[in-house]
Amino acid sequence: MPDIKHFDPDATLETVVRLFWRQGMASTGIQDVVTATGVNRSSLYSTFGDKQALYRAALRRYLEHRSQPVFQRLAGDARGLPAIREFFDGLITARCSGEYAQWGCMVSNAHAGTENGDPQVRAILDQHHQQLRDAMHAALVTAERQGQLAPGVDPAASADLLALLAYGVNLRSRAGSDARALTGTVKAALAPLSAAAA
Repeated sequence: MPDIKHFDPDATLETVVRLFWRQGMASTGIQDVVTATGVNRSSLYSTFGDKQALYRAALRRYLEHRSQPVFQRLAGDARGLPAIREFFDGLITARCSGEYAQWGCMVSNAHAGTENGDPQVRAILDQHHQQLRDAMHAALVTAERQGQLAPGVDPAASADLLALLAYGVNLRSRAGSDARALTGTVKAALAPLSAAAA
């Protein structure tokens, strides 16, 4: 007879995402997960696997539900540099205000934590980085076609730079940096790319 689940795995995983995102994997015990979800340990293990497998599932969900839609919007935006500015404005707003203020980014937090010792976690982090970098590159190529980039700006190298800038915003916001300071940093980083500034 098949086992009948008495909880919603999707809703449970979303709760787990928030828990790992806010606290990190190392600081989150399985009892914390049981308490937050209301699901007993054996049910969690039979559905998701051990804590490490549960963390990987949560990280994948974060990538699919939070990161990828933003990257897709940026990559498909026809405005070029204004789309990149809007990406960073939205990132700073999300990181510095509202429900998730000072949580940083679950992916950036994983880069800085011990969880990246898991090869499967590293593969998720690499996937996220490639998608972020590709979205930045697509927006910069659009900007180049529209004559928005300063002479000599290389879209590929600049995409790498802007991806790293996004990680920096995530980590500094978690450490308490305010929105105005982060906005000033982003503005200074983007200025040399613009033909208008040149």
